[in-house]
Amino acid sequence: MAAATHRSRQAVGLLRRAVAGVRADLDAAIARDPATDSRLEMALASPGLHALWVHRASHALWTSGAKLPARLLSQASRAATGIEIHPGATIGARFFVDHGMGVVIGETAEVGDDVMLYHGVTLGGRSMDPTIKRHPTLGDGVTVGAGAKILGDITIGHGAQVGANAVVTKDVPAMAVATGIPASIRRPEPGLDPQQALYDDPALWI
Repeated sequence: MAAATHRSRQAVGLLRRAVAGVRADLDAAIARDPATDSRLEMALASPGLHALWVHRASHALWTSGAKLPARLLSQASRAATGIEIHPGATIGARFFVDHGMGVVIGETAEVGDDVMLYHGVTLGGRSMDPTIKRHPTLGDGVTVGAGAKILGDITIGHGAQVGANAVVTKDVPAMAVATGIPASIRRPEPGLDPQQALYDDPALWI
């Protein structure tokens, strides 16, 4: 009897955490998408959130050893949303993909909390060796513009901004801005918020 009660409490706790996580995802998405101000609309019509939620399930399968079901689930999500996230990738809290179509996130990618990607972003590899980390690591609060390619086992520091269509193959320091092909890195002027630099620099949107 005691064991059953314990399992029931565990299940309730897990459900509460899942509901809290979904609410946090919805609120984070609404904060980043000025076209939507309704949790219901966001929940029903955001492919980025749908891909994230399916990824959490496929990642749990992958880490438990059920790799084929994990891959099949991730492929179903890809077909439905246009967003391809390998079930082996590690994704943090309040992750958001705006628009979503064409996003690819590789197996060994690691994404921190509060990261935002626009459509067409690739977190890709530069090696065929399955025994090494092949994909990038994104710190907390990173924003990656549409069409950017971040390739290899590199680190994008927390709060960094990667411009649209940039090709990044080297580390980007925290709070820096990377634009161009190949990406050049600069820091915002003293006192300027990197997020404001994101909006001020046209190269981030081209």
